[in-house]
Amino acid sequence: MAPVETPEQLAHRAERERRAVELQREGKLEQSLAPFRVGSVNYLNAAPLVRGIEDELILATPAKLAEMLQRDELDAGLVSITEVLFHDRYEVLDGMAIASLGEVQSVFLAHRGPLEEAKEIFCDTASLTSVNLLRVLLAEYGLKPAFKPLPDYAAAARLDYVLLIGDAALDFLRAPHQHEIMDLGAAWLELTGLPFVYAVWALRRGIENAQLRRQLREARDFGLDTLDSIIRSRTEYDYDFRKDYLGWHIHYHLGTDEKRGLAKFIELLRKHGLGPVCEPKFVA
Repeated sequence: MAPVETPEQLAHRAERERRAVELQREGKLEQSLAPFRVGSVNYLNAAPLVRGIEDELILATPAKLAEMLQRDELDAGLVSITEVLFHDRYEVLDGMAIASLGEVQSVFLAHRGPLEEAKEIFCDTASLTSVNLLRVLLAEYGLKPAFKPLPDYAAAARLDYVLLIGDAALDFLRAPHQHEIMDLGAAWLELTGLPFVYAVWALRRGIENAQLRRQLREARDFGLDTLDSIIRSRTEYDYDFRKDYLGWHIHYHLGTDEKRGLAKFIELLRKHGLGPVCEPKFVA
């Protein structure tokens, strides 16, 4: 008769089996993107979408990825939604996105004075979507300040009005500061009652990419299935923060509500003359 395993032994065996399954899935995704050139942002919030394909990616800021796509240097990129809306040359991989319903934490305006007194706002130069989202939100309240590039991240704490995104935003938020925070995800939900879509997979039009689409979906599925492992193994910030940020503030599906939010964003971009704006073309 086999000896009865203790609860600790059962837990260790379950963990070994889980890890073996993860390694098998990782192995299937290795070198799976070739011959396609795929770019992504190097932000914590992208981790669940690129699980298992991290080593195959070209990493850059949203603005740089957009430039590379426009020059046909990439076949796909995880880019700001406005790159798709302002350039009619992509297909959008349906079903997945970086989105939020309410507070997102990593996209915000930090301000030390009333919003109505803002004459100029300094913006993270990596940003694309957040600038236009902030323009829309302020324009809805009749505010149209000037937008200028942020000279460097070190200057952010000294400025009265500064727009930050991604890990730089999280760093600022968690450091001592004297600013009030206008979270753009929360402001969008308050205005519209809808989710906001920040980034999508943009695919270069005119190439056969069924295999690429399949691999990107598998990477996303792997990421969501192993989200707990991602939260445990990443080293950015602390565990509780990662769990809250990746498990609650950000979500990764692009469904009916997200598309309604996207349609509302398109409507408001056009309303305030921030166009011309193209309708996104989704592909499964």
